[in-house]
Amino acid sequence: MWQRSVCVGLLALALGYLCVLGPELPPAALRQLSASLLGTLRRARSLEARTVAAWQAAIVRPARGWARVAVGVNACVDVVLSGVKLLEALGLEPSDGKNHAVLNSRQDLKEAFAHFMERGAAAERFFSDAEAFQDIARTASEHPAAQLYVGGNAALIGQKLATNPDLKILLCGPVGPKLHELLDDNVVVPPESMQERDEFHLILEYQAGEQWGRVRAPAANRFIFSHDLSNGALNMLEVFVSSLDEFQPDLVVLSGLHMMEGQSKEMRQRRLMEAVASISDIPTDIPIHLELASMTDQDFMSNIMHQQVFPLVNSIGLNEQELLFLTQSASGPHASLASWSGIPDVGVVSDILFWILKEHGKMAERASDLTRIHFHTLAYHILVTVDGHWGNQAAAVAAGARAAGTQACATDTIDTSKVFLKAPLEFVTSHTEAPSRISLNPDEPVVHWHREGISFHFTPVLVCKDPVRTVGLGDAISAEGLLYSEVYPQ
Repeated sequence: MWQRSVCVGLLALALGYLCVLGPELPPAALRQLSASLLGTLRRARSLEARTVAAWQAAIVRPARGWARVAVGVNACVDVVLSGVKLLEALGLEPSDGKNHAVLNSRQDLKEAFAHFMERGAAAERFFSDAEAFQDIARTASEHPAAQLYVGGNAALIGQKLATNPDLKILLCGPVGPKLHELLDDNVVVPPESMQERDEFHLILEYQAGEQWGRVRAPAANRFIFSHDLSNGALNMLEVFVSSLDEFQPDLVVLSGLHMMEGQSKEMRQRRLMEAVASISDIPTDIPIHLELASMTDQDFMSNIMHQQVFPLVNSIGLNEQELLFLTQSASGPHASLASWSGIPDVGVVSDILFWILKEHGKMAERASDLTRIHFHTLAYHILVTVDGHWGNQAAAVAAGARAAGTQACATDTIDTSKVFLKAPLEFVTSHTEAPSRISLNPDEPVVHWHREGISFHFTPVLVCKDPVRTVGLGDAISAEGLLYSEVYPQ
């Protein structure tokens, strides 16, 4: 760090010296020397500072923004605290990790938490035993370190969008008294969406390097679990769709389908068909964004993807765990990959995103509205769009990455001393076709490439060194990306 400071000081002196000598030097020589020194001075700044400066120039509002956004249908109160502290408060001893699709006991809880903590991965699970969950929830909410926040993907996206005073937000979901108190004044909740009791979700956070027994977290993340019946049955979906006629939104944001995994297979299939019928009632001139979340049932994901929901929505938001699970569920590219090793390979991610839009997106011969995917992982984001449907995507992907840096560090603007560049500085754009090799330039951090009528916009994330809160980060990223996106009339 001190070497860079000395370098900057010497360059500043050199520029001052040039100003003194200016009249005695030929104009061409002066211009060349000035440009060279200014270029060196710019490069002497940190990679992080250069990235932030370039983002500031790239992030511009779309020509046509949204005025009214309707968001539904999962909402709850998040009880956030250290996972290790809760497990200790419950008297649970450290153990080896083991994945569980559904949590049936405290033993399942500690094994699943250890499994994902060891991988530094986010996950969300349903806790089947209502009485046991209430006991755990009581211990969690009464813990001195516990904090209560707006929760649920829909409520979090709505809350993030509501910080923009030019937007009017409708939120439909199971909203209890505590959640209603926590919501921004700019969020409208239909009376039919209110209920007497809140749904609580427990968010167990862990920090990079934190240990529990033999398990050590390689990255900061969180493990979420709940016994949430209202969201699990998508009870507010019909209320949500019926509210759209009066609200007249420019954009609909839908989430919560993953909550149905706690239902029986028969109930889940019936409810999914009802959900598809309700979503089909939304006027086709209103774009729909679907926010995905952690899932474990491949048949359910396959139903959502193939013949059910994907063709009805225009845009999807998802992270690396959801992307890999999606391709595994539908035997897509790189489906044999069991899990990511470190930072997800950009070429692998690009191949899967391309396949989703090529096989399930809007094409001349296919009845599908899907034209956009916003992928986010810790180190970088990629926005992928079918040509001719979306604009301002360079600004949108940069805005999403900026939101990740500010929210994780709990700062209004990115503090370059609190973040670091973790994205690969070189990568290939594909592993299934002749790839392009790209070297990342922090002065032009939004990289664009094109493949068979589909555009990719990539940008790194400035990762928070000591994150304050990781829950809701993906929802904030998707919300900010949508805020800066423009849909073209068709």
